Amino acid sequence: MTVRIEHERFATRGMVCTVHHLATVAGIEMLAAGGNAVDAAVAASAALAVTTQNMCGIGGDLWALVHVPGQAEPFALNASGWAGAGADAAAMRAEGLRSMPFRKDLRSVPVPGCVDGWTTLHERFGALRLDEVLAPAKRLAAEGFPVSPILARMAAEVANLEGAGDYLINGTPVQTGQVMKRPGIARSLEAIGSSGRDGWYQGEFGAALIRLGAGLYNEADMAHHHAQWVAPTHAPAWGQNLWTVPPNSQGYISLAGAAIADGLDLPPDPDDPLWAHLLVEAAKQAAFDRPEVLFDGADGAALVAESRLAQRRLAISSETASALRPPTAGGGTIYLCAVDADRMGVSLIQSNAAGFGAHIAVPEVGVFLHNRGIGFSLTEGHPAELKPGQRPPSTLAPALATNPDGSLRSVFGCMGGDAQPQVVLQIAARLFQAKQKPGLALTAPRFALTAPDSGGFDTWSSTAPLTVAVEAGSPWAQGLTARGHLVDQVQWGLGTFGHAHLIDVVGDRLAGVADPRALIGAAIGL
Repeated sequence: MTVRIEHERFATRGMVCTVHHLATVAGIEMLAAGGNAVDAAVAASAALAVTTQNMCGIGGDLWALVHVPGQAEPFALNASGWAGAGADAAAMRAEGLRSMPFRKDLRSVPVPGCVDGWTTLHERFGALRLDEVLAPAKRLAAEGFPVSPILARMAAEVANLEGAGDYLINGTPVQTGQVMKRPGIARSLEAIGSSGRDGWYQGEFGAALIRLGAGLYNEADMAHHHAQWVAPTHAPAWGQNLWTVPPNSQGYISLAGAAIADGLDLPPDPDDPLWAHLLVEAAKQAAFDRPEVLFDGADGAALVAESRLAQRRLAISSETASALRPPTAGGGTIYLCAVDADRMGVSLIQSNAAGFGAHIAVPEVGVFLHNRGIGFSLTEGHPAELKPGQRPPSTLAPALATNPDGSLRSVFGCMGGDAQPQVVLQIAARLFQAKQKPGLALTAPRFALTAPDSGGFDTWSSTAPLTVAVEAGSPWAQGLTARGHLVDQVQWGLGTFGHAHLIDVVGDRLAGVADPRALIGAAIGL
Protein backbone atom coordinates (compact mmCIF):
# COMPACT_ATOMS: atom_id res chain seq x y z
CA MET A 1 0.00 0.00 0.00
CA THR A 2 1.43 3.38 -0.98
CA VAL A 3 2.27 5.67 1.94
CA ARG A 4 -0.14 8.63 1.85
CA ILE A 5 1.49 11.64 3.42
CA GLU A 6 0.27 15.02 2.28
CA HIS A 7 2.00 18.20 3.42
CA GLU A 8 0.41 20.83 1.18
CA ARG A 9 0.34 24.43 2.29
CA PHE A 10 -1.83 26.97 0.49
CA ALA A 11 -1.44 30.69 -0.08
CA THR A 12 -2.47 33.42 -2.51
CA ARG A 13 0.15 36.19 -2.35
CA GLY A 14 3.35 34.18 -2.50
CA MET A 15 5.15 31.09 -1.24
CA VAL A 16 8.67 29.80 -0.56
CA CYS A 17 9.76 26.16 -0.13
CA THR A 18 13.21 25.13 1.10
CA VAL A 19 15.02 22.37 2.95
CA HIS A 20 15.37 24.51 6.13
CA HIS A 21 12.55 26.42 7.81
CA LEU A 22 14.81 29.38 8.68
CA ALA A 23 15.72 29.80 5.01
CA THR A 24 12.05 29.65 4.04
CA VAL A 25 11.35 32.38 6.61
CA ALA A 26 14.16 34.49 5.10
CA GLY A 27 12.45 34.26 1.71
CA ILE A 28 9.04 35.08 3.16
CA GLU A 29 10.55 38.19 4.84
CA MET A 30 11.41 39.46 1.37
CA LEU A 31 7.91 38.90 0.02
CA ALA A 32 6.40 40.61 3.07
CA ALA A 33 8.74 43.57 2.56
CA GLY A 34 7.55 44.10 -1.02
CA GLY A 35 10.17 41.99 -2.75
CA ASN A 36 9.49 39.54 -5.54
CA ALA A 37 10.18 35.84 -6.07
CA VAL A 38 13.81 36.49 -7.07
CA ASP A 39 14.45 38.48 -3.88
CA ALA A 40 12.88 35.64 -1.90
CA ALA A 41 14.90 32.95 -3.67
CA VAL A 42 18.23 34.75 -3.24
CA ALA A 43 17.49 35.46 0.43
CA ALA A 44 16.60 31.83 1.03
CA SER A 45 19.65 30.60 -0.87
CA ALA A 46 21.93 32.86 1.16
CA ALA A 47 20.37 31.65 4.41
CA LEU A 48 20.98 28.05 3.37
CA ALA A 49 24.61 28.92 2.67
CA VAL A 50 24.81 29.78 6.37
CA THR A 51 22.73 27.01 7.94
CA THR A 52 23.19 24.11 5.54
CA GLN A 53 26.81 24.06 4.37
CA ASN A 54 26.70 20.28 4.60
CA MET A 55 24.77 20.45 1.31
CA CYS A 56 25.41 23.85 -0.26
CA GLY A 57 27.17 27.17 0.26
CA ILE A 58 28.90 30.16 -1.28
CA GLY A 59 31.82 27.88 -2.06
CA GLY A 60 29.64 26.07 -4.61
CA ASP A 61 27.61 26.57 -7.80
CA LEU A 62 24.07 27.70 -8.63
CA TRP A 63 21.55 27.32 -11.45
CA ALA A 64 18.13 28.94 -11.76
CA LEU A 65 15.04 29.27 -13.92
CA VAL A 66 12.93 32.43 -13.65
CA HIS A 67 9.40 32.58 -15.04
CA VAL A 68 8.29 36.15 -15.75
CA PRO A 69 4.56 36.57 -16.49
CA GLY A 70 3.97 37.44 -20.11
CA GLN A 71 7.24 35.95 -21.32
CA ALA A 72 7.07 33.02 -23.73
CA GLU A 73 9.87 31.10 -22.03
CA PRO A 74 11.67 31.27 -18.68
CA PHE A 75 15.06 32.86 -18.20
CA ALA A 76 17.81 30.36 -17.42
CA LEU A 77 20.93 31.18 -15.43
CA ASN A 78 24.10 29.09 -15.45
CA ALA A 79 26.21 30.12 -12.46
CA SER A 80 28.54 27.13 -12.48
CA GLY A 81 32.16 28.16 -12.24
CA TRP A 82 34.99 27.25 -14.57
CA ALA A 83 38.30 25.50 -13.98
CA GLY A 84 41.10 27.83 -12.94
CA ALA A 85 43.94 29.04 -15.14
CA GLY A 86 46.29 26.38 -13.77
CA ALA A 87 44.09 23.38 -14.63
CA ASP A 88 46.24 20.76 -16.39
CA ALA A 89 44.76 17.38 -17.34
CA ALA A 90 48.03 16.23 -18.95
CA ALA A 91 49.93 16.76 -15.71
CA MET A 92 47.30 14.79 -13.80
CA ARG A 93 47.49 11.94 -16.31
CA ALA A 94 51.27 11.97 -15.92
CA GLU A 95 50.75 11.35 -12.19
CA GLY A 96 48.81 8.22 -13.09
CA LEU A 97 45.36 9.63 -12.39
CA ARG A 98 42.51 8.29 -14.55
CA SER A 99 39.70 10.30 -12.98
CA MET A 100 39.33 13.52 -11.02
CA PRO A 101 40.12 13.20 -7.28
CA PHE A 102 36.94 13.10 -5.23
CA ARG A 103 38.11 15.01 -2.16
CA LYS A 104 41.00 16.93 -0.62
CA ASP A 105 42.45 18.03 -3.95
CA LEU A 106 41.94 21.61 -5.16
CA ARG A 107 42.22 20.50 -8.77
CA SER A 108 38.64 19.24 -8.46
CA VAL A 109 37.48 22.72 -7.35
CA PRO A 110 36.33 25.08 -10.14
CA VAL A 111 35.92 28.72 -9.15
CA PRO A 112 32.64 28.83 -7.15
CA GLY A 113 29.83 30.48 -9.11
CA CYS A 114 27.18 30.87 -6.39
CA VAL A 115 27.80 34.53 -5.52
CA ASP A 116 27.86 35.51 -9.19
CA GLY A 117 24.52 33.70 -9.43
CA TRP A 118 23.01 35.72 -6.59
CA THR A 119 24.21 39.07 -7.85
CA THR A 120 23.27 38.36 -11.48
CA LEU A 121 19.75 37.28 -10.51
CA HIS A 122 19.39 40.35 -8.31
CA GLU A 123 20.74 42.81 -10.88
CA ARG A 124 18.23 41.70 -13.50
CA PHE A 125 15.12 41.02 -11.46
CA GLY A 126 15.52 42.10 -7.82
CA ALA A 127 13.11 44.66 -6.39
CA LEU A 128 14.85 45.24 -3.05
CA ARG A 129 18.42 46.36 -2.33
CA LEU A 130 20.97 43.55 -2.25
CA ASP A 131 21.96 44.30 1.34
CA GLU A 132 18.29 43.96 2.35
CA VAL A 133 18.04 40.62 0.56
CA LEU A 134 21.15 39.27 2.31
CA ALA A 135 20.24 40.70 5.74
CA PRO A 136 18.43 37.59 7.10
CA ALA A 137 21.38 35.35 6.17
CA LYS A 138 23.87 37.79 7.67
CA ARG A 139 21.81 37.88 10.88
CA LEU A 140 21.78 34.08 11.11
CA ALA A 141 25.55 33.97 10.58
CA ALA A 142 26.35 36.70 13.11
CA GLU A 143 23.81 35.92 15.83
CA GLY A 144 23.70 32.16 15.37
CA PHE A 145 21.15 29.49 14.48
CA PRO A 146 20.19 26.10 15.95
CA VAL A 147 22.05 23.19 14.38
CA SER A 148 19.79 20.86 12.39
CA PRO A 149 19.86 17.07 12.89
CA ILE A 150 21.35 16.46 9.45
CA LEU A 151 24.05 19.10 9.91
CA ALA A 152 24.95 17.67 13.32
CA ARG A 153 25.20 14.19 11.84
CA MET A 154 27.64 15.37 9.16
CA ALA A 155 29.65 17.95 11.09
CA ALA A 156 31.97 15.38 12.67
CA GLU A 157 33.32 14.60 9.15
CA VAL A 158 34.89 18.05 8.85
CA ALA A 159 35.07 19.57 12.32
CA ASN A 160 38.81 18.94 12.66
CA LEU A 161 39.78 20.25 9.21
CA GLU A 162 41.55 23.58 8.83
CA GLY A 163 39.04 26.40 8.51
CA ALA A 164 36.20 24.44 10.12
CA GLY A 165 36.32 26.12 13.53
CA ASP A 166 32.66 27.11 13.24
CA TYR A 167 31.76 23.43 13.60
CA LEU A 168 33.34 23.08 17.05
CA ILE A 169 31.78 24.27 20.30
CA ASN A 170 34.07 23.89 23.31
CA GLY A 171 36.27 21.63 21.22
CA THR A 172 33.48 19.21 20.29
CA PRO A 173 31.60 18.91 16.98
CA VAL A 174 28.29 20.76 17.08
CA GLN A 175 25.21 18.89 18.24
CA THR A 176 21.56 19.14 17.28
CA GLY A 177 19.96 22.26 18.74
CA GLN A 178 23.19 24.01 19.73
CA VAL A 179 23.51 27.60 18.52
CA MET A 180 26.22 27.90 15.87
CA LYS A 181 27.70 31.16 14.58
CA ARG A 182 29.48 31.83 11.25
CA PRO A 183 31.48 35.09 11.69
CA GLY A 184 33.47 34.70 8.46
CA ILE A 185 30.34 34.23 6.41
CA ALA A 186 28.65 37.15 8.17
CA ARG A 187 31.61 39.31 7.17
CA SER A 188 31.45 38.03 3.61
CA LEU A 189 27.71 38.65 3.30
CA GLU A 190 28.26 42.20 4.54
CA ALA A 191 30.89 42.72 1.82
CA ILE A 192 28.67 41.25 -0.90
CA GLY A 193 25.70 43.34 0.23
CA SER A 194 27.70 46.56 0.03
CA SER A 195 30.00 45.84 -2.94
CA GLY A 196 28.24 43.14 -4.95
CA ARG A 197 30.26 40.34 -6.53
CA ASP A 198 33.50 42.33 -6.16
CA GLY A 199 33.09 42.16 -2.39
CA TRP A 200 33.57 38.39 -2.73
CA TYR A 201 35.73 37.61 -5.76
CA GLN A 202 37.89 40.73 -5.50
CA GLY A 203 37.82 40.74 -1.70
CA GLU A 204 38.86 38.51 1.17
CA PHE A 205 37.64 35.27 -0.42
CA GLY A 206 39.19 35.85 -3.84
CA ALA A 207 42.58 36.73 -2.42
CA ALA A 208 42.50 33.72 -0.10
CA LEU A 209 41.51 31.32 -2.91
CA ILE A 210 44.38 32.52 -5.11
CA ARG A 211 46.78 32.02 -2.21
CA LEU A 212 45.37 28.59 -1.41
CA GLY A 213 45.55 27.49 -5.05
CA ALA A 214 49.24 28.37 -5.42
CA GLY A 215 48.96 28.89 -9.18
CA LEU A 216 45.71 27.04 -9.83
CA TYR A 217 43.69 30.30 -9.87
CA ASN A 218 44.66 33.85 -10.83
CA GLU A 219 43.20 37.37 -10.79
CA ALA A 220 41.55 36.85 -14.19
CA ASP A 221 39.63 33.87 -12.79
CA MET A 222 38.28 36.11 -10.04
CA ALA A 223 37.44 38.96 -12.43
CA HIS A 224 35.51 36.68 -14.80
CA HIS A 225 31.75 36.61 -14.21
CA HIS A 226 30.78 32.98 -13.57
CA ALA A 227 27.07 33.53 -14.25
CA GLN A 228 25.60 33.55 -17.73
CA TRP A 229 22.06 33.89 -19.07
CA VAL A 230 21.50 30.95 -21.40
CA ALA A 231 18.68 29.56 -23.53
CA PRO A 232 16.53 27.12 -21.53
CA THR A 233 15.92 23.56 -22.69
CA HIS A 234 12.29 22.67 -23.42
CA ALA A 235 10.15 19.63 -24.16
CA PRO A 236 6.37 19.10 -24.13
CA ALA A 237 4.92 16.28 -22.06
CA TRP A 238 1.47 15.40 -20.68
CA GLY A 239 -0.07 18.65 -21.89
CA GLN A 240 2.51 20.89 -20.21
CA ASN A 241 5.62 22.66 -21.42
CA LEU A 242 8.55 21.42 -19.32
CA TRP A 243 11.67 23.56 -18.94
CA THR A 244 15.12 23.10 -17.48
CA VAL A 245 18.60 24.57 -17.77
CA PRO A 246 20.86 23.53 -20.68
CA PRO A 247 24.19 21.69 -20.69
CA ASN A 248 26.59 21.66 -18.97
CA SER A 249 23.62 20.61 -16.77
CA GLN A 250 22.13 17.11 -17.00
CA GLY A 251 18.64 18.65 -16.81
CA TYR A 252 17.89 17.50 -20.35
CA ILE A 253 17.59 13.95 -18.96
CA SER A 254 14.51 14.93 -16.91
CA LEU A 255 12.80 16.35 -19.98
CA ALA A 256 13.89 13.53 -22.28
CA GLY A 257 12.58 10.97 -19.79
CA ALA A 258 9.23 12.76 -19.58
CA ALA A 259 8.93 13.06 -23.37
CA ILE A 260 9.79 9.38 -23.82
CA ALA A 261 7.30 8.32 -21.14
CA ASP A 262 4.59 10.54 -22.62
CA GLY A 263 4.68 8.34 -25.72
CA LEU A 264 4.29 5.13 -23.71
CA ASP A 265 1.09 3.53 -22.46
CA LEU A 266 1.51 4.45 -18.78
CA PRO A 267 -1.20 3.13 -16.47
CA PRO A 268 -3.30 5.91 -14.90
CA ASP A 269 -2.48 4.69 -11.36
CA PRO A 270 1.12 5.19 -10.15
CA ASP A 271 0.61 2.27 -7.74
CA ASP A 272 0.68 -0.05 -10.75
CA PRO A 273 4.18 -1.62 -10.99
CA LEU A 274 4.02 -1.14 -14.77
CA TRP A 275 3.94 2.63 -14.17
CA ALA A 276 7.20 2.44 -12.21
CA HIS A 277 8.77 0.02 -14.69
CA LEU A 278 8.08 2.27 -17.68
CA LEU A 279 9.44 5.34 -15.87
CA VAL A 280 12.57 3.41 -14.85
CA GLU A 281 13.08 2.41 -18.47
CA ALA A 282 12.38 5.95 -19.74
CA ALA A 283 14.93 7.37 -17.30
CA LYS A 284 17.57 4.88 -18.44
CA GLN A 285 16.94 5.45 -22.13
CA ALA A 286 17.01 9.24 -21.68
CA ALA A 287 20.44 9.06 -20.08
CA PHE A 288 21.99 6.10 -21.92
CA ASP A 289 24.80 8.12 -23.54
CA ARG A 290 25.28 10.90 -21.02
CA PRO A 291 29.07 10.46 -20.68
CA GLU A 292 29.52 11.15 -24.39
CA VAL A 293 26.97 13.95 -24.92
CA LEU A 294 27.05 16.04 -21.70
CA PHE A 295 29.70 18.76 -21.69
CA ASP A 296 30.07 22.53 -21.60
CA GLY A 297 28.54 23.83 -24.83
CA ALA A 298 26.50 20.73 -25.74
CA ASP A 299 23.22 21.37 -27.60
CA GLY A 300 20.37 20.90 -25.14
CA ALA A 301 17.64 21.23 -27.79
CA ALA A 302 19.19 18.45 -29.86
CA LEU A 303 19.34 16.18 -26.81
CA VAL A 304 15.56 16.41 -26.30
CA ALA A 305 14.56 16.38 -30.00
CA GLU A 306 11.73 13.93 -30.73
CA SER A 307 13.71 12.41 -33.61
CA ARG A 308 16.33 11.32 -31.08
CA LEU A 309 13.91 10.26 -28.36
CA ALA A 310 11.69 8.19 -30.65
CA GLN A 311 14.54 5.73 -31.15
CA ARG A 312 15.01 5.38 -27.40
CA ARG A 313 11.28 4.89 -26.83
CA LEU A 314 11.26 1.97 -29.27
CA ALA A 315 13.90 0.23 -27.15
CA ILE A 316 11.53 -0.01 -24.17
CA SER A 317 9.62 -3.20 -23.44
CA SER A 318 6.66 -3.28 -21.07
CA GLU A 319 7.63 -6.80 -20.05
CA THR A 320 11.39 -6.79 -19.40
CA ALA A 321 14.09 -4.55 -17.96
CA SER A 322 16.85 -3.27 -20.22
CA ALA A 323 20.52 -3.71 -19.40
CA LEU A 324 21.46 -0.04 -19.63
CA ARG A 325 23.17 1.45 -16.60
CA PRO A 326 21.36 4.29 -14.79
CA PRO A 327 22.54 7.12 -12.53
CA THR A 328 22.37 7.11 -8.75
CA ALA A 329 22.19 9.59 -5.88
CA GLY A 330 24.48 11.95 -4.05
CA GLY A 331 23.88 14.39 -1.21
CA GLY A 332 25.61 17.78 -1.48
CA THR A 333 22.85 19.90 -2.98
CA ILE A 334 19.75 21.90 -2.05
CA TYR A 335 16.77 22.82 -4.17
CA LEU A 336 14.37 25.69 -3.41
CA CYS A 337 11.52 27.46 -5.14
CA ALA A 338 9.56 30.69 -4.77
CA VAL A 339 6.48 32.22 -6.38
CA ASP A 340 5.14 35.73 -5.73
CA ALA A 341 1.74 37.41 -6.01
CA ASP A 342 2.32 38.28 -9.68
CA ARG A 343 3.18 34.61 -10.37
CA MET A 344 6.83 35.22 -11.08
CA GLY A 345 8.37 31.85 -10.26
CA VAL A 346 11.93 30.84 -9.42
CA SER A 347 13.34 27.31 -9.52
CA LEU A 348 16.83 27.38 -7.99
CA ILE A 349 19.44 24.79 -7.14
CA GLN A 350 22.69 25.34 -5.26
CA SER A 351 25.38 22.77 -4.56
CA ASN A 352 28.69 21.66 -3.10
CA ALA A 353 28.46 18.47 -5.23
CA ALA A 354 29.10 15.95 -2.42
CA GLY A 355 28.30 16.86 1.17
CA PHE A 356 30.89 19.37 2.36
CA GLY A 357 32.38 19.29 -1.14
CA ALA A 358 36.12 18.84 -1.46
CA HIS A 359 36.63 18.87 2.34
CA ILE A 360 38.82 21.93 1.82
CA ALA A 361 37.88 25.20 3.49
CA VAL A 362 39.09 28.73 2.84
CA PRO A 363 40.19 29.44 6.44
CA GLU A 364 39.86 33.22 6.24
CA VAL A 365 36.09 33.02 5.74
CA GLY A 366 35.26 29.49 6.94
CA VAL A 367 33.72 28.45 3.60
CA PHE A 368 34.03 24.91 2.29
CA LEU A 369 34.79 24.58 -1.42
CA HIS A 370 32.71 22.39 -3.71
CA ASN A 371 34.08 19.48 -5.72
CA ARG A 372 32.05 19.96 -8.91
CA GLY A 373 35.27 19.37 -10.86
CA ILE A 374 34.73 15.63 -10.36
CA GLY A 375 32.51 15.94 -13.42
CA PHE A 376 35.51 16.61 -15.67
CA SER A 377 37.13 13.84 -17.69
CA LEU A 378 40.88 13.19 -17.73
CA THR A 379 40.61 11.33 -21.03
CA GLU A 380 42.60 13.18 -23.65
CA GLY A 381 40.34 14.65 -26.32
CA HIS A 382 37.10 13.98 -24.43
CA PRO A 383 34.64 16.90 -24.88
CA ALA A 384 34.46 17.25 -21.07
CA GLU A 385 38.26 17.08 -20.57
CA LEU A 386 39.58 19.30 -17.78
CA LYS A 387 40.79 22.61 -19.25
CA PRO A 388 41.21 26.17 -17.96
CA GLY A 389 38.02 28.15 -18.47
CA GLN A 390 35.91 25.01 -18.99
CA ARG A 391 32.82 24.14 -16.94
CA PRO A 392 32.38 20.52 -15.82
CA PRO A 393 29.27 18.44 -16.56
CA SER A 394 26.86 19.19 -13.73
CA THR A 395 24.15 17.11 -12.09
CA LEU A 396 22.15 20.22 -11.11
CA ALA A 397 18.76 20.26 -12.83
CA PRO A 398 16.01 22.66 -11.65
CA ALA A 399 12.65 22.32 -13.42
CA LEU A 400 9.68 24.50 -14.28
CA ALA A 401 6.38 23.83 -16.05
CA THR A 402 4.17 26.24 -17.94
CA ASN A 403 0.65 25.82 -19.28
CA PRO A 404 -0.08 25.87 -23.02
CA ASP A 405 -0.93 29.59 -22.74
CA GLY A 406 2.50 30.32 -21.25
CA SER A 407 1.33 30.93 -17.68
CA LEU A 408 3.18 29.37 -14.76
CA ARG A 409 2.03 25.93 -13.67
CA SER A 410 4.79 24.63 -11.34
CA VAL A 411 8.30 25.13 -10.08
CA PHE A 412 9.92 21.96 -8.76
CA GLY A 413 13.19 20.12 -8.38
CA CYS A 414 15.28 17.91 -6.16
CA MET A 415 18.74 17.37 -4.76
CA GLY A 416 20.28 13.93 -5.22
CA GLY A 417 23.32 13.89 -7.49
CA ASP A 418 22.77 11.78 -10.58
CA ALA A 419 19.33 10.71 -9.32
CA GLN A 420 17.88 14.20 -9.74
CA PRO A 421 16.39 13.56 -13.21
CA GLN A 422 14.69 10.41 -11.94
CA VAL A 423 12.99 12.24 -9.07
CA VAL A 424 11.99 15.18 -11.27
CA LEU A 425 10.55 12.70 -13.79
CA GLN A 426 8.50 10.96 -11.10
CA ILE A 427 7.13 14.25 -9.74
CA ALA A 428 6.19 15.45 -13.24
CA ALA A 429 4.49 12.15 -14.08
CA ARG A 430 2.47 12.16 -10.86
CA LEU A 431 1.41 15.79 -11.30
CA PHE A 432 0.68 15.91 -15.02
CA GLN A 433 0.04 12.32 -16.14
CA ALA A 434 -1.61 10.84 -13.03
CA LYS A 435 -3.20 14.20 -11.99
CA GLN A 436 -2.22 13.72 -8.34
CA LYS A 437 -2.34 16.52 -5.80
CA PRO A 438 1.02 18.21 -5.15
CA GLY A 439 1.23 16.84 -1.61
CA LEU A 440 0.98 13.25 -2.75
CA ALA A 441 3.11 13.78 -5.86
CA LEU A 442 6.00 14.96 -3.70
CA THR A 443 5.72 12.70 -0.68
CA ALA A 444 4.73 9.39 -2.30
CA PRO A 445 7.40 6.64 -2.37
CA ARG A 446 10.09 6.95 -5.06
CA PHE A 447 12.49 4.75 -6.89
CA ALA A 448 16.17 5.52 -7.43
CA LEU A 449 18.49 3.56 -9.70
CA THR A 450 21.76 2.62 -8.04
CA ALA A 451 24.94 0.60 -8.52
CA PRO A 452 26.75 -0.92 -5.52
CA ASP A 453 30.22 0.39 -6.39
CA SER A 454 29.12 3.94 -7.25
CA GLY A 455 29.90 6.97 -5.12
CA GLY A 456 26.89 8.89 -6.40
CA PHE A 457 28.51 10.61 -9.38
CA ASP A 458 30.29 7.82 -11.24
CA THR A 459 27.68 5.14 -11.85
CA TRP A 460 28.14 5.59 -15.59
CA SER A 461 31.54 3.94 -15.25
CA SER A 462 30.24 1.17 -13.01
CA THR A 463 30.42 -2.41 -14.23
CA ALA A 464 28.11 -3.76 -11.51
CA PRO A 465 24.48 -4.69 -12.18
CA LEU A 466 22.05 -1.91 -11.42
CA THR A 467 19.53 -2.03 -8.62
CA VAL A 468 16.18 -0.28 -8.41
CA ALA A 469 15.97 1.00 -4.85
CA VAL A 470 12.34 1.57 -3.84
CA GLU A 471 11.14 3.27 -0.69
CA ALA A 472 9.35 1.14 1.85
CA GLY A 473 5.61 1.43 1.39
CA SER A 474 5.76 1.40 -2.39
CA PRO A 475 3.62 -1.20 -4.20
CA TRP A 476 6.15 -1.88 -6.95
CA ALA A 477 8.72 -4.40 -5.70
CA GLN A 478 7.06 -7.63 -6.83
CA GLY A 479 6.08 -6.31 -10.27
CA LEU A 480 9.53 -4.84 -10.93
CA THR A 481 11.24 -8.07 -9.87
CA ALA A 482 8.99 -10.04 -12.21
CA ARG A 483 10.16 -7.84 -15.10
CA GLY A 484 13.82 -8.59 -14.39
CA HIS A 485 14.84 -5.65 -12.20
CA LEU A 486 17.06 -6.18 -9.16
CA VAL A 487 15.03 -4.53 -6.42
CA ASP A 488 16.11 -3.28 -3.00
CA GLN A 489 13.48 -2.00 -0.57
CA VAL A 490 14.91 0.88 1.45
CA GLN A 491 13.55 2.81 4.41
CA TRP A 492 11.36 5.75 3.40
CA GLY A 493 13.15 9.08 3.58
CA LEU A 494 16.78 8.03 3.31
CA GLY A 495 19.04 10.36 1.32
CA THR A 496 19.01 7.99 -1.66
CA PHE A 497 15.69 9.49 -2.71
CA GLY A 498 16.54 13.18 -2.43
CA HIS A 499 14.82 16.21 -0.93
CA ALA A 500 12.38 17.72 -3.43
CA HIS A 501 10.21 20.84 -3.20
CA LEU A 502 7.28 22.03 -5.26
CA ILE A 503 4.99 25.03 -5.73
CA ASP A 504 1.99 24.43 -7.99
CA VAL A 505 -0.37 27.14 -9.24
CA VAL A 506 -3.90 25.87 -8.62
CA GLY A 507 -6.42 28.41 -9.90
CA ASP A 508 -6.00 31.53 -7.79
CA ARG A 509 -4.05 29.66 -5.11
CA LEU A 510 -0.54 28.39 -4.64
CA ALA A 511 -0.03 24.87 -3.29
CA GLY A 512 3.43 24.34 -1.83
CA VAL A 513 5.12 21.22 -0.48
CA ALA A 514 8.48 20.94 1.26
CA ASP A 515 9.83 17.41 1.32
CA PRO A 516 9.35 15.83 4.77
CA ARG A 517 12.45 13.71 4.02
CA ALA A 518 14.50 16.82 4.83
CA LEU A 519 13.19 16.77 8.44
CA ILE A 520 13.18 20.57 8.95
CA GLY A 521 12.09 21.86 5.53
CA ALA A 522 9.13 24.23 5.24
CA ALA A 523 6.65 25.56 2.73
CA ILE A 524 5.35 28.93 3.91
CA GLY A 525 3.01 31.30 2.11
CA LEU A 526 1.41 34.71 2.43
